[in-house]
Amino acid sequence: MVTVSSAIELQEAIIAKEPVIELTQSISLPTTIQLAKGQSLKASKKGTVFLSFVDGDGVGLSGDNALINLAIQTAPDKRAIYLNSTEVDLGTIHFDNLTVTGVVQVLTRGNNKTLNLTIDGLDIVSADARHFTERPMKYGVVVHQGALTVYNFNPAEDSHITVTAENVSVGRPMAPVMGSGIFISGFSDETGRVTIEKLTTGDVYSNGMIPNGQPNLITGGIFIVYGAYAKEVISNGPVTTYGTNDMVLDVWGKVDNWIVKDKVTSYGTSGIGFVNFGSVGNFVAEQVVETFGNGARGFNQYDGTITEARFNSIKTHGNGSIGMQFSKPVGKIIIDNNVSTTGSTGETLVKGVIKNLKADAISVLEGGEIEELLVNGNLQTKGDEVVSYHINGGTVKKFTLKGKLVASGQNAERVVIENGGQTATDSIKTYLNY
Repeated sequence: MVTVSSAIELQEAIIAKEPVIELTQSISLPTTIQLAKGQSLKASKKGTVFLSFVDGDGVGLSGDNALINLAIQTAPDKRAIYLNSTEVDLGTIHFDNLTVTGVVQVLTRGNNKTLNLTIDGLDIVSADARHFTERPMKYGVVVHQGALTVYNFNPAEDSHITVTAENVSVGRPMAPVMGSGIFISGFSDETGRVTIEKLTTGDVYSNGMIPNGQPNLITGGIFIVYGAYAKEVISNGPVTTYGTNDMVLDVWGKVDNWIVKDKVTSYGTSGIGFVNFGSVGNFVAEQVVETFGNGARGFNQYDGTITEARFNSIKTHGNGSIGMQFSKPVGKIIIDNNVSTTGSTGETLVKGVIKNLKADAISVLEGGEIEELLVNGNLQTKGDEVVSYHINGGTVKKFTLKGKLVASGQNAERVVIENGGQTATDSIKTYLNY
């Protein structure tokens, strides 16, 4: 190990390929530095060393690198940490107790085939990831990268990133990162895979800064994109998005188990609390899922499936803001308290198209099928001409409502079953007096 205390000493240690470089004091650098494969950079004392980059990107990585106990700052739209390597096997890259301003982008391409990424403590204070050109596209939309981006951009079938990331936080309340928050993606559904052994998050705040009315661009607070398979996701802190077309939680890939321990909140137009286009085994939201913008729905299942989902409650506050909508088969859906909406009819984004929707509490469309729907509280709407329980061509095989069905707006209806829709008739008669 070599200790350094100046920019010149740091550059000399990098050139000499010293395996462990310890910084004893804060250093300001004119431009990016590139660690060789196998080099580690750490601070001598936790929370005391600040590494700042006056112009351009920050720390470039080649493989088998570690960054430990550092504060790293670039301009928010620059990459504070990034991959710059032609190595086939990138080995293990480790981040430990980092505080960062700027984008952390772990993106493999070209020759890069394998990488094991481990994170234990990463706090991204500010970042702007909107300008990067590598963007997934599906369902009529493209997705901005995130403040933390893990992206296998190599289309080779044998390319693979493995991720274990714990204690990751992004943004601040009322000062979110721009673009997505946490973004993990493979190259496609078929090739360029990412396996997430575990992801645990603290507070996540993001704003895509997308113009209102833009139909084909989205972001996510936490986005598990196609080609990504997460075995376990635990969201310990609140996840909040502020902008138009900002999904709070979004899955295009596969998630075995996702537990959300704090609030899920969207403040933007056409935002969604939780949208699933992929395959989810078990999902639990222990606190409220709440949206405040027009067209901002609570939960959507427009593709893929979910085996079991449990929500504390869902609240929406805008026109066109459906509580829960299904157009694909799912398993068991449990609501511990209420599903409530306050809006009426309004515009919202659906698969890259702006449509007019009514703020129904529950909406099951053609192709949607729920094995079991259990609501321990109320299904309630306050808007005009909306429906609290709307089976529009879909099917609910088993339905239990322990609370009340409320439709208090003008010309609002408690139950509508139409277009060949089917629901558990006995339950309707028992609980709804339909």
